[in-house]
Amino acid sequence: MFISIVIPTYNRKPILEKCLLALEKQQFSDDKINDYEVVLVDDGSTDGTLEWLGKNKPYFPHVYPFSQDHLGPAAARNLGVQKAKGDVIIFIDSDLVVTETFLQSHAHKLLEGEQKLGSDRLFTYGAVINTCNFDHPTSEPYKITDFSAAYFATGNVAIARKWLEKAGLFDTCFQLYGWEDLELGVRLKQLDLKLIKCPEAVGYHWHPPFNLAQIPNLIDKEIQRGRMGVLFYQKHPTFEVRLMIQMTLLHRILWGILSLGGTLNERTLAPFLQWLIDQGKPQLSLEIARIFLNWYNVQGVYSAYKEMK
Repeated sequence: MFISIVIPTYNRKPILEKCLLALEKQQFSDDKINDYEVVLVDDGSTDGTLEWLGKNKPYFPHVYPFSQDHLGPAAARNLGVQKAKGDVIIFIDSDLVVTETFLQSHAHKLLEGEQKLGSDRLFTYGAVINTCNFDHPTSEPYKITDFSAAYFATGNVAIARKWLEKAGLFDTCFQLYGWEDLELGVRLKQLDLKLIKCPEAVGYHWHPPFNLAQIPNLIDKEIQRGRMGVLFYQKHPTFEVRLMIQMTLLHRILWGILSLGGTLNERTLAPFLQWLIDQGKPQLSLEIARIFLNWYNVQGVYSAYKEMK
């Protein structure tokens, strides 16, 4: 088995270094993996990512960098797959730091799953643990908020290259934030691919501790996610997709009630959110901020849907 790890990146140089170093430290207990490569696609970064990598190339013998204009993660992953040499593709994000048995775990679970199913129509989905600990990201324990019910998400997934090509790769119409991986997941599900959980393949997803200065960008992402959600629904007009993108009356009522019709927002909640941050509880502050962030998302969905009609 030859594995290609495909990583899109955009202005993530500090955490990208940890990501790539972890991939160079992989340990193998058997001969399931012949070799591996890391296909890094720079999506038009302006932080000197490629220059830094060029200067430090001896430290990253498995990394093969490519670049494109800022076209978004869907186009970047497609380019990565096109340049990859492996028969198995693993997608991770450039802010994910993996354990030393990461590749071995995915390889073992892929082969084990094929034997149990009697078919290779499967992919493996590893565990993603969110952390704010930049110095020691892998020390973070698993939390209930780390649970994901997604069928196909590119934060930590391994799949045979042929199924990606048969499904048609990522739709590059998804140029704003969100849904390009789950939309591909719908097409993979139509090919009867089975999701095999692989909790042993652990990746630690780093993000900076929440602060109020991040709120405008988070709101913008939610609005973008709403717009891309409607694009998702245009391609797959099913009730399941409506649930996924929060385009139901239930979601509109739920987040309307929780946010008091938008009264609980980034302005009115700011003092309380800052107090929680000052108490050393930035994650709790972020979870409460999701009340109005989800309200912005639902509003974005219905606004985009109205424009579509």
